[in-house]
Amino acid sequence: MSQASIIVVGNEKGGAGKSTIAVHLATALMHEGARVAVLDLDIRQQSTGHFFGNRKAWTEANGVSLPEPILLSGDLHEAIGCEADFLLIDTPGADTELSRAAHRAADLIVTPMNDSFVDFDMLGVVDPVSLAVLRPSVYAQAVWEARKDRAAQRGRSIDWVVLRNRLASVEPRNRKRVDDRLAALARRTGFRAIAGLRDRVIYRELFPFGLTVNDLSTKVRPVQVSLAHVAARQELRVLMSDLGLIELAGAG
Repeated sequence: MSQASIIVVGNEKGGAGKSTIAVHLATALMHEGARVAVLDLDIRQQSTGHFFGNRKAWTEANGVSLPEPILLSGDLHEAIGCEADFLLIDTPGADTELSRAAHRAADLIVTPMNDSFVDFDMLGVVDPVSLAVLRPSVYAQAVWEARKDRAAQRGRSIDWVVLRNRLASVEPRNRKRVDDRLAALARRTGFRAIAGLRDRVIYRELFPFGLTVNDLSTKVRPVQVSLAHVAARQELRVLMSDLGLIELAGAG
């Protein structure tokens, strides 16, 4: 059988929402009918692992059935050969050998960033006076090298997507400045920037149950459902489409 498509959610900064994105991508793919394996390389936090552990406990306690991933642990190379349509890898917010190896093995790298220059620093270095982009960060350079090596080995590069995560409902004053610097850096390093997930209460409310908006139904409703949840579900659908994952899941 063909090897799983490998999705790596990563950057080298904590607090950008890597685990939130990871669990939403995994559950959305499963609801599309894909077989999904999950590997949480963040040994210290294990947020993704805890999420799916809570999911199993909640569904069993409430007598409902929801799609479950294949939870993997241990050797990265064994995980890459797993029998699944997708292997989703959540990486730690630090530079580790395992994280670098996961990035090199990826078909798709998803890098969440909060919409500010605090997170932009993880991607590129700017001049403190003019805010002109001086150079890519160490992380961006490492991803660039991984993409270059993949293109040389397989004739196709790794798709690298930067998610503008936790977008505020109101336009912040520095939004355009961040936009302009991201566009300039994208031209140098080859990523594409798209909108991620807004900072919605529902994402935080469902997380401790191991659930996402895609799981909500008449039988799965641990919190009060409103029209805002419909908007959140549509937001996730758009994200999956922008990442090209709906088409891939359907092909699988």
